[in-house]
Amino acid sequence: MLKTFRYRLYPNQTQRVRIRKTIDACRFVYNWALESKKTAYEKGKTNLTWYDLNNRLPALKRDHTFLQTAYSQSLQQAVKRLHQAFQKFFNNITNETTPSGYPKFKRRKATRQSFDVPQFFTIDFATRRIWLPKIGAVKAVFHRSFSGTPRTCTVVMTCSGRYFISIVVDDGNPPAPKPKVTVQKSVGLDVGLKTYVTISTGEKVANPQPLQNSLQRLKCLHRRISKKRRGSRNREKARQRLARCYEKICNQRSDFQQKLSTRLIRENQAIMVESLNISGMSRNRRLSQAITDAAWSTFLTMIRYKAELYGVTVVEVGRFEPTSKRCHNCGAINRSLTLSDRMWTCPTCGRFLDRDINAAKNIKLMGLMSIISPREPRVEPVELSAMAEASKQETSFIKTG
Repeated sequence: MLKTFRYRLYPNQTQRVRIRKTIDACRFVYNWALESKKTAYEKGKTNLTWYDLNNRLPALKRDHTFLQTAYSQSLQQAVKRLHQAFQKFFNNITNETTPSGYPKFKRRKATRQSFDVPQFFTIDFATRRIWLPKIGAVKAVFHRSFSGTPRTCTVVMTCSGRYFISIVVDDGNPPAPKPKVTVQKSVGLDVGLKTYVTISTGEKVANPQPLQNSLQRLKCLHRRISKKRRGSRNREKARQRLARCYEKICNQRSDFQQKLSTRLIRENQAIMVESLNISGMSRNRRLSQAITDAAWSTFLTMIRYKAELYGVTVVEVGRFEPTSKRCHNCGAINRSLTLSDRMWTCPTCGRFLDRDINAAKNIKLMGLMSIISPREPRVEPVELSAMAEASKQETSFIKTG
């Protein structure tokens, strides 16, 4: 099974220059390959393949001698990245809910710049060094070790001037087997803004809102950078302070999501989540900043890949299901429920319901239904929660239309 380990790098001044030159060379090759493909198609309606572009690399290196300072296989990987970008575009492979667009030219001042090293790199945990071709032995902080065969690595330089390396390792172990799903070890998750996650057990996890808590600091740093003269050293220092503030916000959000997703995965055998149209929800001008700060897509992605690692079943419930409007006790749907109604009483059975907890329980019940009878036609659940308690009564169904 493939795993990725990320470590912090501390290169010296000479190594920083070499890393920067390699990044510039890879970006140049990527843009050159993109321009070559566009020109070839516009003029002769021909498609340059990955192999055609790699065959032209030696001539390109002779014309531009600065490319010879970079590792040759890293330049080939830049062409491979472009090839994969075109494959995603033509196959319309989607990342969550956003389709892959046409490949764009890379900018020199991008927030994240990187290059790949497919092979011939060495990791030494004893000396805390990672040897990279044409760069040398770079100091690294190994906060944890790994066992397995390293496949590839990617060196990343952030806009704040920090360096990281991501190593893909094949540990040789098959994916963890998934046990039989039980009602007692299954939970439903309902994500929100004020309450980040509501669990079907009744637990609510508050939203830390890292961006909202740092808005005043960000405004101050933006004002400072706007008063600096362009091209000056003071402006560069102000830009780095702003970049570090944004990076701190990202780290706070990631730390919260990693801990929460790990806890949920380790405590349950099955997790039911709702399929959300996050890109469409972000178009709401009043809620777009809060939705972006919540980063639900990243959180759900963490749950999915950790579920494969620990052998946990993840079930997605349709986004058009009325999980908030349906009473989990009797199955009746309250179509007059609005977004501002956080607590409501079921007009059929008279039960007093919390909107978020009710939605989480409905998500759990619908996920269990899809596991128990995935091929049967959709029916609406009534009192499936009795299964979770002691299975004292049979599960009944009422079709409400």
